[in-house]
Amino acid sequence: MPLDPQIQALFGGAESLPALPMSLDGMRGFYQARSLPGLKVGHVASVSDRTIPGPDGALNLRIYTPPGAGPLPILVYFHGGGFVAGNLDSHDSITRNLCAGADRIVVSVDYRLAPEHRFPAATNDGLAAFEWAAKHAPELNGDATRIAVGGDSAGGNLAAVTALRCRDQGPQPKGQLLLYPVIAHPTFGTRSYAENGEGYLLTRQVMAFFWDNYLGDPAEARHPHASPLHATDLSGAAPALIFTAEFDPLRDEAELYGRRLQEAGVPATVMRVEGMIHGFFGLAGIVARTDVALADACAWLRRI
Repeated sequence: MPLDPQIQALFGGAESLPALPMSLDGMRGFYQARSLPGLKVGHVASVSDRTIPGPDGALNLRIYTPPGAGPLPILVYFHGGGFVAGNLDSHDSITRNLCAGADRIVVSVDYRLAPEHRFPAATNDGLAAFEWAAKHAPELNGDATRIAVGGDSAGGNLAAVTALRCRDQGPQPKGQLLLYPVIAHPTFGTRSYAENGEGYLLTRQVMAFFWDNYLGDPAEARHPHASPLHATDLSGAAPALIFTAEFDPLRDEAELYGRRLQEAGVPATVMRVEGMIHGFFGLAGIVARTDVALADACAWLRRI
């Protein structure tokens, strides 16, 4: 179908959208928190910032708690930004909406960014944050037996990697919510890269920029903690809900990951949202299809 008209309206009715900036400063500026007219921001009971010991120093978290009596289920969430940008503020509306909509504590993780901290720093922060949340659930009014991971874009990569690492060590998540995730170092050979590699904000050149900054050695591209699609065994991973966008170069790799999870016996659902671009979960209240997808994500979180 054509690009969603509400997406087009955000860019002055254009069918071809500008590319993300191709510099570190420009990218980090793009991901600065901003207020969009009509943006939905869910009501939560409390928000607190915490600093915990990380693998190589302090690790910052933001904890969102919904109204209601506990102990409450928990979602450990990783923001997007291509491994090089984004922060707790840039994704505040998404985390608030998931907290409010799913009646679940959200622990948002301010993991280390590349190129200052290249792979595997972010993945190690992800595992440390999940293990901390599981261990300290009672003091958060949370239930460690009902803890999940989630993330969008690069954060979806970190959520998928954390789920795989937890399968092999430490406490197990009950589910993984992957929003248009980065799943593999690109070969740019998929149909979605051919169809959507230009003209929809996230381009093949931008993805190459992200990976060049994230990896210290090109040989790491096939490591399953960098590219979970290259994991030889996905059996026993947490049940997954994967959202993809029609006009996203990452669409096909995420959908392939869903099929590989299914083939490994993992309950996995893939939901492609037609007419959407990468990053659409940040447009709740502005784009109707985002509101539907958000409701589906929250319903799934409540079920697991």
